[in-house]
Amino acid sequence: MPEIQMPKLSDTMTEGTLVAWKKKKGDEVSAGEVLAEIETDKATMEWESPEDGTLTEIYVEEGGKVNVGDKIGFIAGEGEEEAEKKEEEKESAEEKEEKESEEAEAKEKEPKKELEKKEEKPKAEKKAAPPKEKPVEAGVSPAPTQPTSASGGPPQRKEPRVKASPVARRIAAELGVDLASVKGTGPEGRVTETDVRAAAKSKITAPQKTPIAPKPPAPSIKAGESARIQLSGMRKIIAQRLVESLGPIPHFYLNIDIDAGPLIEAREELKSAGEGTDAAKITVNDFVLKAAVQAAVKVPRVNASFDGDAFVQYADVDLGIAVAIEDGLLTPVIPAAQHKSLPEISELVKDLAHRARNKRMKPEEFQGGTFTVSNLGGMAIDSFSAVINPPQGFILAIGKITKVPVVDDSDQIVVGHRMSITMSCDHRVIDGALGAEYLKELRHLLENPALLLV
Repeated sequence: MPEIQMPKLSDTMTEGTLVAWKKKKGDEVSAGEVLAEIETDKATMEWESPEDGTLTEIYVEEGGKVNVGDKIGFIAGEGEEEAEKKEEEKESAEEKEEKESEEAEAKEKEPKKELEKKEEKPKAEKKAAPPKEKPVEAGVSPAPTQPTSASGGPPQRKEPRVKASPVARRIAAELGVDLASVKGTGPEGRVTETDVRAAAKSKITAPQKTPIAPKPPAPSIKAGESARIQLSGMRKIIAQRLVESLGPIPHFYLNIDIDAGPLIEAREELKSAGEGTDAAKITVNDFVLKAAVQAAVKVPRVNASFDGDAFVQYADVDLGIAVAIEDGLLTPVIPAAQHKSLPEISELVKDLAHRARNKRMKPEEFQGGTFTVSNLGGMAIDSFSAVINPPQGFILAIGKITKVPVVDDSDQIVVGHRMSITMSCDHRVIDGALGAEYLKELRHLLENPALLLV
């Protein structure tokens, strides 16, 4: 019976909250079928069953918070349930045999006990009468009398008998397992051989249910405050990562405004020429992402991170894309993005963003990344500076396309389209000249979008 453990769903996750079970105890599950909804340090996501079988045990109730690796349930595979039933039947028969043996032994002892009682009766009559009680002196409390057993000593407390099969008792003795602390899964809570072996293997004498942490009392609201909202696990990690980034990482910023007119024209041409096709769905942001990747290929020294006493330069451009979700931010990653075409990047981005917002991402899809692009242009932000996602070496912040008066080549003032791009750099990895070289290549690609279609 394989145990289900709290999965590590992100590279920084140490504990998780089981938000909801999607299956009940006794339900059949298939590999890849959604089993539970788990809140990590980055997001709340659906978790799929690792294999086929039946969910036979649930050890963590909804709302329970446990460490990564702690067991949360069991899935029994095909044939295991039948084996369990046979084992239970076998143990039930053994227990019945043991009980009958005990009853027979008790019957054999009864005549002997009766004979002993008859022999003891005359002896008891010959005993002297109990001594008279001594008078109690004034001011002295009489000593309390202690109840005694038939043998004259203090009464013995009989420990409750643990229901266990003979096989389980023998195995427990061999493995040094305390039966009283093992939770039985057999009929009427009987401890089976499987229970004993599981307890010995995990060195946990009973599967502990993680207690659901009580909700903290509502924080007091001070004068002038309308509400005080506790941070979710995800927001706590975001706060922690920001401190880790802005504190130790020496940020500096480079900014350019590019001519976005050619981008708009290229997108309109694709839209009109490929009506109803995937090409028509390509957005300006897709062009920006493709250009950011190609520029990193042209200037490979920026595709790096700081590691103690060295720079780590990466062979692949693993592109991180900042996606805003209800409770924070996720950064899905397109691995080896330098090998993806513009339509492929467009399709991948849409799929990743959709699944990120609907809690359907796989852990490996938002881990890693050699740099990130964050675009707030769709939210009408002119320009901004983003915080680097450690251990990456830089992040690009993309603003909206704005109509502005510009001077053309003929010194005439015309309406132009400009887009602001800010590059936040880790000064330990990227200096000003290297960052400027990268932005120069990025500008060239965006102002000549036909190069991105090759």
